[in-house]
Amino acid sequence: MKRVLAVVLALAAMAVTGCGMGGDESILDKDRLVIGVRSDLPSVGFRKSDGTFEGFDVDVARYVADKLGKEATFLGVLAADREKVLGNGRADLVVATFTIDQERKRRVLFAGPYHISYQDILTRPGETIANVRDLKGRRICEVEGSNAAQRVVAERGVAAQVVPFPDYKQCLAALKGRQVDAVTTNDVILAGLAEQDGSGLRLANAQFNEQRSGIGMARGDVPGCEAVNRAITDMYQDGTAEKLLRKWFTKSGLKFTTIAVPQFEGCS
Repeated sequence: MKRVLAVVLALAAMAVTGCGMGGDESILDKDRLVIGVRSDLPSVGFRKSDGTFEGFDVDVARYVADKLGKEATFLGVLAADREKVLGNGRADLVVATFTIDQERKRRVLFAGPYHISYQDILTRPGETIANVRDLKGRRICEVEGSNAAQRVVAERGVAAQVVPFPDYKQCLAALKGRQVDAVTTNDVILAGLAEQDGSGLRLANAQFNEQRSGIGMARGDVPGCEAVNRAITDMYQDGTAEKLLRKWFTKSGLKFTTIAVPQFEGCS
C-alpha cells in the first residue's frame, strides 16, 4: 500500500510541474509567449516611438506564435541580452538575429534556422572594400554580444583591427566619423541600417560566412522546438517567408538567392 501511495504522489508531482523536459514547462503549455526581439535594428527588430516593434524578425515571431495558437508579447533585447533573457525566464523565445553556433548550443536550444543569411560588409561611399580580404589592416566595428568581427580575424585569417562599440548606432557613427573603416555582420542587419541611415553607406554584397539565424529557447523543451520547426516549415511552404524578406529588404539592394526551407539543426 505504501509503495502504491508513493507512486501516486510521484505522478501527481509530475503533473504539477508540467510536461517539459526535467519538469520544466514547455512553451506548448502556455497561452501567452514573451518573445525577445531586437530593439535596435531597423527592418529586422526595431522599437518605434510608440513602443511597438516592427521588422522581419518581429513578423516571423508573430507568424510562429500564431501557428502555435499563442498570444505574443515582445521584449526588446540587445545582442548581449539574448541568452540572459532565456536563462532568467524573462522570455520564452528569442527571435533576434541569433546565429546558431556550437558554443551557444551548449546553453540554448535552437529551433530552425528560420533564415539563412551571410556575413557582409558596410562601408562609406567611395571605399574600395569589396570582399573580406580587403579588410586586411582596416579597422572594423565589433558590437558587444556579436562575434562577427572576430570571425573575420579568427576564421578568415584576415589581420584586421577590431574596434568595440556597445551598439550598431554607435558603430554607424564611428563609420561615418572615420573611426572605423567598415561594419561587418549579418547582411540583413547591415541592409536595414543602411536603408534607415540614408547617407549612401554601401553594402558590398560580399556574402561570406553563412549565418544560420535560429529561434532561441530554454534547453530541454524538445516538443516546443519541434512545434516551432513545423511552423517555420509552413512559413516557407505558404510563401510567407519570401513575402517578408522582400517586404523588408528589397529597397536596400540586398541580393536574394533561392528562398527555401532551411535544413534544421535538430531539437537536441
